Amino acid sequence: MNNNMFQGDIDPDLAALLGVSTSQAGPSESNTTPNYKDLFGTEDIETPNGIEVDLTQNTFPEITKPFATIPLTVFSDPDYYKKALSGEGDIAQRVHTILQKFLTTKDPKDRGVYRQQLTTAYWDFLLGIARKTPGKIPDNKKFLLRYGILHPGLLTPEDKELFSKIIVDNELNQPIYYLDEWFKAIGTGVIKNSTTDEVRVAKNNEATRLKQLLEKAEGRRDAARNLLKAKSDERASYEKALVNAVQIIAQHSPIPGFPDLQSVYNEVQKRAFSEIQELLKNMAKADRELDSLLKEFSQAQADVQILEDKVREAGADVAVDIKAIDTEFDSVRQMVKLTIGRQGNHFPILVKEYFHCGPNEIATRENVIKQLAWIESIDPEAFCRVYKNKLNRIVPYVILVPSYGEFGICWEPFDRFNRATSRGRIAIPLYPKNLNLAILSAVGDLRWQNAKEKASYYWMEEGITGNYYQWFTSKKLKGDVKEYFIQDYILWMTKESEGIQKLDKEVRGIFWRYIPFSQSIKDKLRGRSYVYQELYQRDINRSLSDGY
Repeated sequence: MNNNMFQGDIDPDLAALLGVSTSQAGPSESNTTPNYKDLFGTEDIETPNGIEVDLTQNTFPEITKPFATIPLTVFSDPDYYKKALSGEGDIAQRVHTILQKFLTTKDPKDRGVYRQQLTTAYWDFLLGIARKTPGKIPDNKKFLLRYGILHPGLLTPEDKELFSKIIVDNELNQPIYYLDEWFKAIGTGVIKNSTTDEVRVAKNNEATRLKQLLEKAEGRRDAARNLLKAKSDERASYEKALVNAVQIIAQHSPIPGFPDLQSVYNEVQKRAFSEIQELLKNMAKADRELDSLLKEFSQAQADVQILEDKVREAGADVAVDIKAIDTEFDSVRQMVKLTIGRQGNHFPILVKEYFHCGPNEIATRENVIKQLAWIESIDPEAFCRVYKNKLNRIVPYVILVPSYGEFGICWEPFDRFNRATSRGRIAIPLYPKNLNLAILSAVGDLRWQNAKEKASYYWMEEGITGNYYQWFTSKKLKGDVKEYFIQDYILWMTKESEGIQKLDKEVRGIFWRYIPFSQSIKDKLRGRSYVYQELYQRDINRSLSDGY
């Protein structure tokens, strides 16, 4: 840590604020824990968009407006800090007291002690704000939770201007969440808690047991619904193709010399006959599968309804689940730690000494979408999972955590109760050293965990994890095999996709087979080097064999 980070001139607004007594700066209205039952009346609860999985969506939206045209004024509010702390009880007063000592002390050792105390107190303070997210909270508290901005005076004028132009709402309807949005979705039950190791349920806790059964039933229902929609869309596409084929057949030109007679079928029209026969077969098959899926969905929906009634009877159905937010808060803290790493900067407050991101380097929702779209252009199956022999594109939930992290991480590859169509969860640090590498590490982690879960007990033998693990052990490498894989995935995406050979020959072959580039990139690489030409030929050979 730079012990002199706060030496020198302090922002005048902050200096004036720190000159007042702690009783003035702390909450003056109440020093007690909020009554959440009173706080969350039903009319105050804002239910966020759950952003359901759409199996027919195959691309990310194009970013045409990376920043807002009208900047926010909240960061210029001289009372931002007071409003952010107000109403948060004794913990807010403690945060203010420690912050004052931390900023004014000259002793490096004391500053280190206060830094640690401030970190601990700040996280406790954040929990109180997280619990309020299902209701309406002031912008000061929202952006404190979202960006880690405790006081705008700790930032430069340029930094404040940058944050004032970040688009606040999820206008593109993508499953990418800032922290305040994430806790709101968790607290209102729109999104389930992230998985933890503590999954055991006390035998006498009937309400909790029923809620877990309900989650499983909802997982089956959601999977059936998504597959139902996908199959309906598939049948509609066949029907559209059939109409087009019939229109082609029905088009005739007059026979030369006989204007009242129409010409015979040409070669294109004759081919349409066989295409129509195939389309009719596909339509009949899709319709049978649709009928079967409809029955599955109806049964799953009935099961959910029965369990919902039982949950309400057991008293486990509440408008806002504070316990769920508390549990998720612990998970998010772990996510933050993992994005930073052991040797990174764990200071949780945004300050100008540590913030060095430009407009394109901060992990805003729009910047993240750009990077995810770039990844998908190279690795088309990055967000795909196979279910019932069908490859489904399922973009994971992306949680943007306010940390000076270096790595993106995958928390879970999918919901354990719905492996078919549920979203995974990855966390991205808002202030990374390199945004591209942070997101690539998260997607590499997601790819590894998806493949490992799919292979189950045979993950060291089958698929990409099995092949990579066998190469790893054959080279007698030490360390975490997943970490090696992620680093190789980054090289695969950034170097090998450009024809720059950086990977071991065997690893390149594994990735070419199991993490295939888009066809356009394969075609480009084919002419670059004999190495890629040989891999390209292997694709052709496999496609002609029964075992492909």
